Amino acid sequence: MAGRLREGIRLFKAKRWELALAELLQAEPASIDGSDNAELAYYLGLCYAKLERYDDALLYLEQVVTSDPDPLRAYQCRMALAYVYSITGRSRLAEFELKHLIDEGYESPQIYSTLGFAAWTQKRVDPAVDFYRRALDLDGENANALNGLGFILTDSDKDPSKGLALCKKAVEKKPQNPAYMDSLGWAHFKNGNLPEARTWLRRALDLAPRVQDIVTHMRIVVGEVRS
Repeated sequence: MAGRLREGIRLFKAKRWELALAELLQAEPASIDGSDNAELAYYLGLCYAKLERYDDALLYLEQVVTSDPDPLRAYQCRMALAYVYSITGRSRLAEFELKHLIDEGYESPQIYSTLGFAAWTQKRVDPAVDFYRRALDLDGENANALNGLGFILTDSDKDPSKGLALCKKAVEKKPQNPAYMDSLGWAHFKNGNLPEARTWLRRALDLAPRVQDIVTHMRIVVGEVRS
């Protein structure tokens, strides 16, 4: 029902993912028109992605990409698909979606940052650096690109001091982001600043105690495991 669709969207925008999903699942496709069906599938996909139910998310997002004539929603779905593909280890599929957008004339810091992340997960360091730099060419203040490039430059030892500076700038832009705090802590570690590394990684862990990358970085910094 259209009312449930509207309520589900409201709950999604309020970041109440589980309640939003429950409401959207009760919206009966037969009772809403074609445009609303596409919107329903779009928000179901996003809810599943937020809840880390990625296979369910892909089912709905791929449906929207292949059937929705709305170019804006198709763009948003390809971006969401690329994100899910990247974090689930399907980086080549992420690159396919993102390069399709570029071929269609879309360019944004978000696209190039996601391409950078996808390349990095495949251990393709130089292409990852190039993609993040292209993101910063479009927006030199983009926190995601600053963090991504900074992390790669330090983790790969290509330019640890430059990487540290970029990670600091990312945290200045988004001071409550645990992923950026983790990058900054790791950058301090790679630059030999152990007290600062522990401080920032502890802050990251306090906000995101179950994120494995942060846990691993802290264990390395305190000497529990080798890097």
